[in-house]
Amino acid sequence: MLRFLVRRTVGALVILLIISAITFVLFYVAPRDPARVACGKICTPETLKLVRHNLGIDDPLPVQYWHWLKAVFAGREYTSFGHCPAPCLGYSFHNHEPVLGTILDRFPVTLSLSLGSAVVFVLFGVGTGMIAAVKQGKALDKIASSASLIFSSLQIYIVGVVAMYYLCDQWQVLSRPRDVPLTEDPAGWFQGLLLPWLVLALIFTANYTRMSRSQLVETLSEDYVRTARAKGLSRRTVFFRFAWRGAMGPIVTLFGLDLGYLLGGAIITEQTFSLHGIGALSVKAVRDNDLPMLLGVVLVAAAAIVVFNIVVDAVYAVIDPRVRLA
Repeated sequence: MLRFLVRRTVGALVILLIISAITFVLFYVAPRDPARVACGKICTPETLKLVRHNLGIDDPLPVQYWHWLKAVFAGREYTSFGHCPAPCLGYSFHNHEPVLGTILDRFPVTLSLSLGSAVVFVLFGVGTGMIAAVKQGKALDKIASSASLIFSSLQIYIVGVVAMYYLCDQWQVLSRPRDVPLTEDPAGWFQGLLLPWLVLALIFTANYTRMSRSQLVETLSEDYVRTARAKGLSRRTVFFRFAWRGAMGPIVTLFGLDLGYLLGGAIITEQTFSLHGIGALSVKAVRDNDLPMLLGVVLVAAAAIVVFNIVVDAVYAVIDPRVRLA
């Protein structure tokens, strides 16, 4: 098991290195000059040269990337900003603050949004899928399948606006979404994120309902499940000990990808509910042409997806020991 995780971790680090190199090249070869943006409207050639030097972008591109990569592990000295301790992702062109510090300030909002909604849509989605699989072909199964198809077609920016209008403004059933730190006001934190959790769960639950139902229906028809039934085991034992474990693989994969995506910044969700997380930060970085911040956000999103892929691999290895030999 340890060797299996080490191989996956090394592979993930290589992937992140490749992603960082490609992203760095794409962003810093952009047609819009970040030094000219930072210089302002009245910018002489001498001032532009000084700004390039202060931002650390006056070197050739490979040298810039090497300096950036070295700063991640050893820190870096900036002429204009001073010392940036490791791990250093650079300084923002817009607010002149460390990129990593800004991302970490926004991360609790995205983390709360992601984990809270994940709990809701996994419990409801998998639970509904299990019921639909057990009641295969009956009215409850048809209702659950039809509802999942409808909900999966909805868009967050439509459902979120409609939900805020009716549930918050008209009926005043829920509070409007807002950023409240969990450590300062747990009740306010819960109330401020409840509506985004429910809206995200409404859309994501549909995918888990369909996935759980299809996997369980297929697993229940396998030979080893029918053999367990023939041996006289109870229906509940057969379902949870054999069928459910055999159907978990694709569900775990889907959950890992969804959670990695949400932790990387749910841009549309945060913009819809005016939450100041990593997704909203990435939109602001695009508007400001803040390349260091945008690069940092992209790498955090990529790291979240890669990390949860490793977690999924580890869970696979626990579910099916044969995966460790792959």
